[in-house]
Parts: sequence; structure tokens; C-alpha cells
Amino acid sequence: MRELSLDRLRTLVAIADLGSFAAAARALNLAPPTVSLHVAELEARVGAPLLLRQRGQVRPSGVGETLLGRARRLLADVDEALDEVRGQVQGRTGRVRLGASTGAIAHLLPQALEQLGREHPGIDVQVAVLTSQETLARLAAGRLDIGLVALPQPAADGLRVQPWRRDPVMAFVPASWSTPARLTPAWLAARPLILNDAGTRLSRLSAEWFAKAGLRPAARIELNYNDAIKSLVAAGYGATLLPHEATAPPPDPRIRMLPLRPALWRPLGLAYRAGPLEQATQWVLEVLRGFRQS
Repeated sequence: MRELSLDRLRTLVAIADLGSFAAAARALNLAPPTVSLHVAELEARVGAPLLLRQRGQVRPSGVGETLLGRARRLLADVDEALDEVRGQVQGRTGRVRLGASTGAIAHLLPQALEQLGREHPGIDVQVAVLTSQETLARLAAGRLDIGLVALPQPAADGLRVQPWRRDPVMAFVPASWSTPARLTPAWLAARPLILNDAGTRLSRLSAEWFAKAGLRPAARIELNYNDAIKSLVAAGYGATLLPHEATAPPPDPRIRMLPLRPALWRPLGLAYRAGPLEQATQWVLEVLRGFRQS
């Protein structure tokens, strides 16, 4: 038997609820012959009468009652599915997949997600901790919707990357160390260092900063988890270079945060797929753009 038409099932439910073919035709805005045709097609499909006519009333047969029970559930599921899809199209609900580094997730994203929750409570943002390269690869493959990536990035077909914010890279050193007011590459290169691992953009930025002074210091340890790095600094294990967002809380009292000379900046960009975007993705981008910093 071929699949049953939802329109035919809706007609059957209307007849059962309203008690007549004529009332169902009026409620569904159909011609009476069309209503009769719908019932005839359903009965031909199941091979049995679905409605019984007795003393001017129309009642479902035993087979009709069974089909009506299923039809009501099917139609309710369809209505629920359509309402869910409409909510996603209108941006009232939806899921947005976002990739970002640990640094952005720790301080920038919580504030943005808090604002999003107030303005668009039906949008669910799923966050993955990724490097910029991993984020761009997943965006290109359709496995992410938005990425927070380090800049600059090479152009990629099908992706847009726009500048988002620029935060200063600061030196984080044990509070017990005696330091100048601003730390130079030469001063830091003479101390034990805890730096981001070589696969990150921050590692390359740091290496370029030292290289301009003719220095290539070796890190005592490399990590890709900023909070763990700060914990090691607080324990006196070494110094590090990390971005500092203006809204981030002050560091552990056992850590001193000092500016660099020359200054170093960590630029970030918003990456997303080119072309039309779902409304939920547009709302998330709009909130993130509110955290833009020049």
C-alpha cells in the first residue's frame, strides 16, 4: 500500500470530529465532492469502510477508529515539527555550532552567551574548543556555523572572515619576581618561559615578537590551555605571554600582569560560511559583533 496522504487523514479527522461531510468541507474550505473523494481514496487504500452513516450521522467504523487514533498522532507530530521549523526560520529557536580557542571561551564567550540568553533564549549555542585551523576546516565542511579565529587567515572559498577585536598580549610573571615596568624580549628571553604550543597562532605571534629582537628562546614547557599556563606562572614555574581582554578578571594575586615593549597585539576574527545564513546564526553573529574592539 502506498503512503497515506496527510491531507486525506486531516479530512477523516475533521469528519469524525464534526459529525458530517458537509461540516468538514466547510471547516477545511474544500468542496463536498473533494471530501467524499478523500474518504473514498482512504477506504480504497485500507480495503475497508472507515465511516458509517446512521440516521443522518457519520461515525467511524472499528477500522476507522484505529486509523483515526494514528492519524491524530501523525497530524500532531507534523504540526509540532512545522512549528519547530518555523521557530528556527524566524530565529526564535535554533542550534548554532561555534568553534573557538580556550582563551576566547574563558572570558569573551560567557559574556556574549549571557546577552544572547536574555535576547534570544530559544537559541542553543554548542561550543567546541578548537585551534583556528581546525575551526576553519570544520566551517568549510559544514560542521560549524561560526568560528572565532586568530588573524590573519588566508582566503578560503565559501568562507568569510572579518576582523572582530584586537586585544593586547601581556606578560604574566610570578609576583615574587623583580621586574621593570615594561618587559622586553631580552628580559623575558633570559627567564624560564611557559608558552602556547607551536600549533597556535599565539605561539607564532610570540616567536615573531622575540625574532624581531634577534632572539629565539626555548620554552620550558608548551601548553594550549591558558588557565593551566597561568597556574604554572602562579606557582613560580616561569613567565608567559597571553592576550588579556579588557573585561577579563584580574589575575591570581601570585601573578603580575605587565605590558610589553614593544607592544604586541592578538587580533581575532569572526568566521562563517558565505551565502544565506539561518536566522539563529545571524542573531549570534549580531551579539558577538557587539563585543567588537578596535
